[in-house]
Amino acid sequence: MLALVRADANATEPEALTELARDVLAAERDRLLASRGHAQARTPRELADTVLAIAASFTDPTSAGDAGVPGPVPPTVINATGVILHTNLGRAPWPRVAIEAASAAAVEYGYLELDEATGKRGRRFRAAEEHLVALTGAEAALVVGNNAAALLLAVGLAGRRGSVAVSRGELVGIGGGVRIPEIIARAGARLIEVGTTNRTRAADYEAPLADGRAKAVLRVHPSNFAQTGFTETADLAEVAASAHRHDALVIDDLGSGALLDTAAFGLAHEPTPRERLAAGADVVVFSGDKLVGGPQAGLVVGRRVLIDKLRRDPLARAMRPDKSILAGVAATLGLYRAGRAEAEIPVWRMIAASADSLRVRAERMAASLGSSASAAPLQATVGGGSLPGQTMPSWGVVLAVRSADAAALELRQGLDRILARIDDGRLICDLRTVDPAHDATVERRLAALLTSHLADRP
Repeated sequence: MLALVRADANATEPEALTELARDVLAAERDRLLASRGHAQARTPRELADTVLAIAASFTDPTSAGDAGVPGPVPPTVINATGVILHTNLGRAPWPRVAIEAASAAAVEYGYLELDEATGKRGRRFRAAEEHLVALTGAEAALVVGNNAAALLLAVGLAGRRGSVAVSRGELVGIGGGVRIPEIIARAGARLIEVGTTNRTRAADYEAPLADGRAKAVLRVHPSNFAQTGFTETADLAEVAASAHRHDALVIDDLGSGALLDTAAFGLAHEPTPRERLAAGADVVVFSGDKLVGGPQAGLVVGRRVLIDKLRRDPLARAMRPDKSILAGVAATLGLYRAGRAEAEIPVWRMIAASADSLRVRAERMAASLGSSASAAPLQATVGGGSLPGQTMPSWGVVLAVRSADAAALELRQGLDRILARIDDGRLICDLRTVDPAHDATVERRLAALLTSHLADRP
């Protein structure tokens, strides 16, 4: 079998295939033993073809599904859930220019940390940081791996065993089970809780600031949950005035962050980094891959002396992104500066899509599918820990099938995977999160589904 593999494999290091061949043989033995003599052993040629298929899947994403093993990239899927920033699907797709920039940076050598004029080591590529300064009004900016890393780095400004004051209503948990108190502890700082769960005033910060216990105030925007009822949140400008009066810092974690006004799209207003800095925050941190709509990154903006201090922190090197991510972030931010974000960043294209345009697409698709499909008004969400409780009017296609679970499973698998949602036993494809370029694919797969045994026929 191994001789057959080596004869056919396009491998410059054929010995690497030996372990893979052993794994295939071991799986074949297990299969034969489990069959208790009822299964027929595969030929050496068939086993060799299995090894070759698995080896091909390691480098060719198109063959990974056939081999039944993970490929070099996650399987692509059409998001028909109506959740724009779907965390389990990697949140929003990148803008085209970000993909091109990241690919170009990966293909060739580049002046990442070299001064073209002197030929000596220079400052690290900072196009993304320069965009951030222009977009937020900050004195300086820094890009790290993700927002949790940005927050950890920023909290470190309080110093080892320094104390950070946080409202009890903002001691939130973020993605992956990470909690604000744990981040503060990992940064080597101490937590001082102020206020209450539902009501915190600026005056609640005064005591730990006045006696010098709190070296920093951390404000955490509740971007992944909402409080209602008898609530009160301290005004940032008042908190910042008090903190600065006592020589303390104000760090503001915006979570998702937004560089466009969400209220202009019929959603609640999401505070922007520029607004937070203008209100007195010294450092603002937010994500690059949520409402900004680009690659995963932690974006830090604020006073130059503090950003420079963060840049010198040994942890900053452990958290810095590679050249491709930096290029993708820079290209994404460049769209905002060019006034093209709404048109070219997928997350904003989806948010900006009118309900009427979605209705037209849904009605056309439902009409082509026949009586087992109908167009229906829906409610889509931003998701990804952004704008909790906020929905947008949407339209989609509802299918009448015997088993919504079985139908959803069929759509999730095979070529041209589609992730639909199930609501009250109905299979729904929300078109707000489907690129119009994919409408023909969605229609083809739904048509095949309705002609299969899953169709709900009277």
